[in-house]
Amino acid sequence: MTAAFSGPFRVGDRVQLTGPKGRLNTITLAPGAQFHSHRGVLEHDALIGLPDGSVVAATGGVEYLALRPLLQDFVMSMPRGAAIIYPKDAAQILAKADIFPGARVVEAGVGSGALSLWLLRALGPAGSLTSFERRAEFADVAEGNVVGFLGERPGNWNVVTGDLVEVLPQAVEPGTVDRVVLDMLAPWECVDVVADALTPGGVLLCYVATVTQLSRVAEALRDSGGFTSPDSSETFVRGWHIEGLAVRPDHRMVGHTGFLISARRLAPGAVLPEVRRRASKTEFTDEDVELWTPGALGERSSSAKSLRRRVREAKAGAAASLARESSPDASVPGPEPDER
Repeated sequence: MTAAFSGPFRVGDRVQLTGPKGRLNTITLAPGAQFHSHRGVLEHDALIGLPDGSVVAATGGVEYLALRPLLQDFVMSMPRGAAIIYPKDAAQILAKADIFPGARVVEAGVGSGALSLWLLRALGPAGSLTSFERRAEFADVAEGNVVGFLGERPGNWNVVTGDLVEVLPQAVEPGTVDRVVLDMLAPWECVDVVADALTPGGVLLCYVATVTQLSRVAEALRDSGGFTSPDSSETFVRGWHIEGLAVRPDHRMVGHTGFLISARRLAPGAVLPEVRRRASKTEFTDEDVELWTPGALGERSSSAKSLRRRVREAKAGAAASLARESSPDASVPGPEPDER
């Protein structure tokens, strides 16, 4: 992967500017270009060639801290086709699914490519990632975002458009996948095909938003007979304000975003020892299922016009990154600054 993550700023690099009040702006460096704000104008040429972590002043005298965005910064500001998996959950996914260098990983759906970036970084060039997405527009956004951050399209990444239940058996050989990560509305529908794809001891991890989804995934895993007892959790992150003796929790925290539930594939023919547990509701009526539909869950859907715009933004970022790698000294027009 050829994107520069250190060294002097180059043409085509994304740079995160932090103003005096902590407001962030992300720009793509281009010769002769300018960053405009109500506080003045900052020339891109003043940044090109400076080391990461430099402080530069705009025409009004206001100083900005210039840094290359970290991956977590990039995924929080990149164009989105679908909602992203937040960094706090991505970190837990990498740990709980035990993503390792050289792993053969399947993910569905790809969404906007946020988790794809984390997975590709963790599994390294020796591993492989196959990402499945039902909607072609989301797949386009994801590919644009991944190329935009990495500076190239990874040779070990394959994006497949289609329903996982239908296309997974054709995309991978049975028993050859080390890890499967599912971020979808009804992952329980995919348990059987995932079980066929996973190698014995492999990990299935699902990211779901509601307790009803969590319950149904757990029961589907138990009913399949092919997995260990599922383990579930959620993660909260609370920052702290630390300034002199004023040490206290921040007023805001990143609370519930989703649940993680994981289990490991049993060997063929193995029967999990029975564990005594209290009876729970395992039967589902049509009324129960209705509660898990996208509308009932409050899932937002992007308009076609909005998706087209985000596809253009993602592709523009990818094009700028590819142009930088093929001709580092050439003039690369950058997109408009992204404020967040």
